[in-house]
Amino acid sequence: MSQNSLRPSELPNLTIERLGENTFVSPLKGGTRRFVDDSEKILVYSISDKVKDCMDKTGEVPSFERAGPREKIYFNPAKLNCGIVTCGGLCPGLNDVIRTITLCLIWQYGVRKVYGFRYGYAGLSSNAFEEPMLLTPEVVDNIHLRGGSILSSSRGPQKPDDMIDQLVKRDVKLLFAIGGDGTLKGASALTETIKKRGLKISVVGIPKTIDNDIIGVEQSFGFSTAVDAARSAICGAHEEAKGAWNGVGLVKLMGRDSGFIAANATLANSDVNFCFVPEVPLILEGENGFLRQLEKRLDRKHHAVIVIAEGVEPAEYEQNEKKKDASGNVIRKDVGPLLKRKIKEYFQKIGKPLSLKYIDPSYIIRSVPANSHDSAFCLALGQYAVHAGMSGRTNMVVGYWNQYFTHVPIALATMKRKKIALQGFLWQMVLGTTGQECREKIKESRK
Repeated sequence: MSQNSLRPSELPNLTIERLGENTFVSPLKGGTRRFVDDSEKILVYSISDKVKDCMDKTGEVPSFERAGPREKIYFNPAKLNCGIVTCGGLCPGLNDVIRTITLCLIWQYGVRKVYGFRYGYAGLSSNAFEEPMLLTPEVVDNIHLRGGSILSSSRGPQKPDDMIDQLVKRDVKLLFAIGGDGTLKGASALTETIKKRGLKISVVGIPKTIDNDIIGVEQSFGFSTAVDAARSAICGAHEEAKGAWNGVGLVKLMGRDSGFIAANATLANSDVNFCFVPEVPLILEGENGFLRQLEKRLDRKHHAVIVIAEGVEPAEYEQNEKKKDASGNVIRKDVGPLLKRKIKEYFQKIGKPLSLKYIDPSYIIRSVPANSHDSAFCLALGQYAVHAGMSGRTNMVVGYWNQYFTHVPIALATMKRKKIALQGFLWQMVLGTTGQECREKIKESRK
């Protein structure tokens, strides 16, 4: 799935930027500590035909740096101040990452101070709502048991020079930016301005998107928890649907541009009859449109469960003008109530009974504490981010690829959105589980 979303011809340079030569011996040295050598690489492609294609065209196979502690580091921990900022929407696991970064910096490396900048990049500006929080082991002790972010968050860009001035003011030389596409683009802009000013400040990203839509990263934290929580909502919708004649449970899940939550939650609960994702335009009208298919389903079984991602746009209702929010994301009409209304209108028109229950658990899902899988995943991401930052790497994010943690250039992570491959196994499994028609069949039948 992830490898199919990356074509060799569009890959940027995968070399990770560094501030300079590593001259300090890591305080982690000794005992059974396993250090990673810079020569260790993780292949981008492990599928034979893609490997052959790369070898035929360039004579080499593209690869990511392997993440992990280095034997020598760039920063002197005893003189180092660090900062953490969380941006964008809330996501399960944010506090886990904050806690891990803080404890790893203080306990394993012995850095001087760790600042938590509050309310996203706004907290890094000269007009910050509040002063940064000094993060200590005591402050972060139990935060991983809570949802949300101890630092809070916000959307929207700030002036890079202003943010850098605040870092310089507090002598912060290593900043960890936890966020999605917009956050990482901001981190890259920050890095470019830092270089222009000739400063030695590292910026390391931790990819945060509940939608799992960052390219070059197989899985982002919070996604597993979101699928778990979505599964519970779907179970409720199924029981509601079965509890009434011609009962319909309609569940709207998160997924602005990519439908990974909806698709995986559908597979986790095989009672779903229709799954709609942003990658496939939703066709409502016509003999092969969704409304007619729903009617046929209810005539047969008298109950149905529908899962729809928030970014789905019915083909008949696509917006001509795309407005955007503070993070640059397209603002779309709320498809859940729209689909609810269309279903009710259709069944009223044909004179058939309908009992529809609409469930939107979106904000509950994104604010819950991380599940055990995400908690362990967040711990690893946080530690690998610290190791990367201490080694002087910058303008990068910590990724996960082919069962290994990696260093990914921000240029790749922000190149485009990761989407479901409609010819890939994930979507084919969804179609096989739900039994719904795919777009190609609908198009053929309408010719």
